[in-house]
Amino acid sequence: MTGPIAVATGAGITTITLHRPEARNAINLEMLVRLREAMAVAGADPDVGAVILTGAGPAFCAGLDLKELGGPGPRIDLTGATAAGDDHCPWEPIGKPIVGAVNGPAVTGGLEFALHCDILLASETAVFADTHTRVGVMPGWGLSVLLPRAVGRGMARRMSLTGEFIDARTALRCGLVTEVVVPDRLLDRVRDVASAIAGNDREAVTALLASYRGIEREVIAGGFLREAETARIWAASGTDHAARASRRRDEVMLRGRRNLDTATDLTAN
Repeated sequence: MTGPIAVATGAGITTITLHRPEARNAINLEMLVRLREAMAVAGADPDVGAVILTGAGPAFCAGLDLKELGGPGPRIDLTGATAAGDDHCPWEPIGKPIVGAVNGPAVTGGLEFALHCDILLASETAVFADTHTRVGVMPGWGLSVLLPRAVGRGMARRMSLTGEFIDARTALRCGLVTEVVVPDRLLDRVRDVASAIAGNDREAVTALLASYRGIEREVIAGGFLREAETARIWAASGTDHAARASRRRDEVMLRGRRNLDTATDLTAN
């Protein structure tokens, strides 16, 4: 299997796998482009009733690739805009339900990927963190809007301002995920959920999902604008935040490993 994204379609379900296991599925520009393409194809396929998003190897997604973020080549767009001009989603929104299978760490940009899924299930080895303040960048994909809706105001601010990791059971208690299962059962359970969705009346599912999303967007649209404004002001402040993030990569990874060990201990207990 080659490339940063793997796609498999069958029985009314498209499974999109983030596939950079050697980098804990960190997001680089190629991955983002291929993910957007895969989402668009699945969204346009009349035979697809649901989409599964997961990660290869032991991680769901470790966030932005800090090597690329601070490197000399083309940089990842942190403003959140897609090719079609959407101002908060990593990919152009599709009309199909997206079920996330969080098989390991979902960190920062990876957490934003998870927050844009309609339903999340997690393995017992999953952990979640927002490390934007550790690396000195601002969220651009709706995290500051969606995270408090998922876990509550206090927990969201704690996660974002400290960079602390929470384990899968804590995520379940907070409402971020709907179910926690043993690692070997995760994909089977997610396929059960996706199959149940795909087996329902497709037009009814599409209409009701659009209603859910439309209601939510009416409530929180101003929040997306404020987050985008904050990100633009931060990026224009004159500091090379991307380069600083790259320089802090080793420190962030070390602190992340320590937090991950702690979160794993909590999960085991």
